[in-house]
Amino acid sequence: MKYLSIPEVKLIAHQLAQALLSGDEPIPDFNTRYPNVLERCLDAPRQSFYSGLVKKSAILFYLMIKNHPFQNGNKRIAMTALLTFLYLNKRWLKVDQRDFYIFALGVADSPAIFKTEIVKAVEVFIKKYLVPLHEN
Repeated sequence: MKYLSIPEVKLIAHQLAQALLSGDEPIPDFNTRYPNVLERCLDAPRQSFYSGLVKKSAILFYLMIKNHPFQNGNKRIAMTALLTFLYLNKRWLKVDQRDFYIFALGVADSPAIFKTEIVKAVEVFIKKYLVPLHEN
């Protein structure tokens, strides 16, 4: 299993989100991120509690949205971070970008008390659209 690193998030996920995913507000410079929050998001999938690519992907996506490691653009960066994580592990999500973003909005709007249920919903979403990398 390959995991995302801080440099990969900076060079891939953050820059792709800035360049490719439009939003109402710009994504701030990477160096303005909140200290240690991104690191905790990236460490969570490494825990043995999360077994398998789908569970690891789901917790990464959930935490990148809900823990707000950046001043702005957390949903867009979470989307690209998830795709980058899957790409590193030779998988992809074959899903319409708008549907993916609407799903991310739902995760962002979910009450924290429903974390377990929302992470399960993220797992279902990922399973539904997950394909081997060569099929995207």
